[in-house]
Amino acid sequence: MADMEYRRLGRSGLQVSLLSLGSWVTFGKQVDLTLAKDCMTAARDAGINFFDNAEAYAGGESEEIMGRAFAELGWPRWSYVVSTKFFWGIHDDPNMRNTLNRKYLMQAIDASLSRLGLDYVDLVYCHRADPDTPIEETVFAMSEMITAGKALYWGTSEWRADEIRAAWEIAERHHLHKPVVEQPQYNLLVRERVEHEYARLYDDLGIGLTTFSPLASGLLSGKYIDGAPDGSRATTPGMEWIRDSLLEPTDNERVSRLQPIASELGCTLAQLAIAWCAVNPNVSSVITGASKREQVEQNIGALDVLTKLDSDVLETIAAAVGQ
Repeated sequence: MADMEYRRLGRSGLQVSLLSLGSWVTFGKQVDLTLAKDCMTAARDAGINFFDNAEAYAGGESEEIMGRAFAELGWPRWSYVVSTKFFWGIHDDPNMRNTLNRKYLMQAIDASLSRLGLDYVDLVYCHRADPDTPIEETVFAMSEMITAGKALYWGTSEWRADEIRAAWEIAERHHLHKPVVEQPQYNLLVRERVEHEYARLYDDLGIGLTTFSPLASGLLSGKYIDGAPDGSRATTPGMEWIRDSLLEPTDNERVSRLQPIASELGCTLAQLAIAWCAVNPNVSSVITGASKREQVEQNIGALDVLTKLDSDVLETIAAAVGQ
């Protein structure tokens, strides 16, 4: 198997593994502490050093599980990168939900560190933009979080390009810590924002990307071409909101056209989809998910596909998905 590649997080000096392990819709829902430790160990054994989380995942339980796993695995704190994200909140209060105001952010970082059992997180993201809070207020709060040593770098997730630029320029003007990373969805079916809307941000501001949903929540694995199999995400209680998108006929037809390409390359559809994301030089890390060790190991196999994705193969993939 190919060795793990490490890329700088945009123009920052932080190096993150090209593939990373996230806990969205797995930790606390499909993955308990034992499974979390298995998945995280498999990831680390393969060279993954970046573990992604968020306050809102499983209402805080995901952070608790990951934190307990870190403690029981006993890894040196300097040896891994961990993130969390804030916006939705987990308390039903006007100042604690769907906001990036100073009161919420100051409370949120302390609560997340407590759940994770850590003194600091390496990365902290504003999980969505907040149109009701001045960007200046959010930028000052995020910068102070770093100055206080509770986080080392900060960034955004699913923000518009103009919002990211506004935040960066406010930080520049006031000599504050600037956002260095954006976490958008990016896959073969969702490309516009990363490839077009953000195009000027990479060179102008040095923004890096840690992209999520490389398999479009499992759609690009091919498992939904013939309907929803038992035990899949589409049949998981609480995931009804995503079922229709996973079973969408047009998208599944596009996925079926990728199967011959994956077969020719000697890989799975999932490995092809993950490797395709990693080919983009603006992507610092592709966040993968897994509910068992075997899935982590299969995802890591995408590293072997990277060198096979030359310009001709990429053109064939683009034609297959209609891009």
